[in-house]
Amino acid sequence: MNSQVGNSAVSVQGVTKQFGMFTALSSISLDVAPGRFVSLLGPSGCGKTTLMRIIAGLDRQSTGRVVIAGKDLSLAPPHRRPVGLVFQRYALFPHMTVSQNVGFALSLQRVEKRNAANRVGELLEIVRLSAFADRPIDQLSGGQAQRVALARALAAGPPVLLLDEPMSALDLKLRQAMQLELRQLQRSIGATFLFVTHDQDEAMVMSDEIVLMNSGTIVQRGSPEEVYSRPRTLFSAKFLGQANIFTGSLRREGKKSLLQSASINIRFNAADDRQTRAGLVCIRPESIKIQEAIDVASAAPGPNSATGQVKEAIFQGAFRRYLVQVGEQTVMVQQPVLPNGGGTFSQGDRVLLNWPDNSVAQIEDDSNG
Repeated sequence: MNSQVGNSAVSVQGVTKQFGMFTALSSISLDVAPGRFVSLLGPSGCGKTTLMRIIAGLDRQSTGRVVIAGKDLSLAPPHRRPVGLVFQRYALFPHMTVSQNVGFALSLQRVEKRNAANRVGELLEIVRLSAFADRPIDQLSGGQAQRVALARALAAGPPVLLLDEPMSALDLKLRQAMQLELRQLQRSIGATFLFVTHDQDEAMVMSDEIVLMNSGTIVQRGSPEEVYSRPRTLFSAKFLGQANIFTGSLRREGKKSLLQSASINIRFNAADDRQTRAGLVCIRPESIKIQEAIDVASAAPGPNSATGQVKEAIFQGAFRRYLVQVGEQTVMVQQPVLPNGGGTFSQGDRVLLNWPDNSVAQIEDDSNG
């Protein structure tokens, strides 16, 4: 066992999972450091829940190993693994009170009653439900029920908590509030959280790291800012937020690369570690500055500039989104709404777009992979 595995809260090594002829996971390897909040993010059917269930021992991998807290538990049953579980459906016991639900695992472990009561009291205080200790489960709100499920999963003090889309049933406002509560809870107890979600905003708000999955493989891993700002594949660029994708012929100019895409020339910092020669780049809409095209010179801009005509101007509260026709391409631009209402454009306006070199990410075309 190498030092990286020995220092990992969870280490998945070459895990493959097949259901008949279907390969749900293809040689997945992943090390999660202790005390981190890591989100498995991806569309439905990408394999993220299957991976979590294999870590929990609820499903058995076809090949590969699962190491938790330095121990090979690849063949261990769920109750022998030091993990807590929180599912989409909280599976709380309706005939029990809040405190009885939280203390259920401790009763199974035959923890002395006084110690168990103290532990339940500590957890209810952490999740801010001390006043609800004797309340029946059917008298709780959705957010309160979720916190009970979290406290129950944490009762035995597992070093790793696995959460499978536990907020999918909550409405938007409550889900947003619970995202912050869950992040604060993870920081306060210092446990390792492995969180499964298909919601990109949820993953970016809460995570130390995002593991982006598609078609049974890990596509990209990094901090939320890194995965969003520097996508490495077409899937990454399109799945996380909005993206302008440009294709064209690519050439190197010193420490810069230049992509000639129809009527737009795009210059960016050449990455020495990228072997690809694919002429494919991504620019996020908020990286593009939009202003009025006021003179003839702006009709023939240089690299990282383009003139066009506004096709659509969409007000979305805190920002405005513009669709700008540049030659045969449509470019999406997103700009914050200014308090004085300045800097706004309407359909038909002629505008100048520009963006910095470091806002451009070169990506791989994995659409056929």
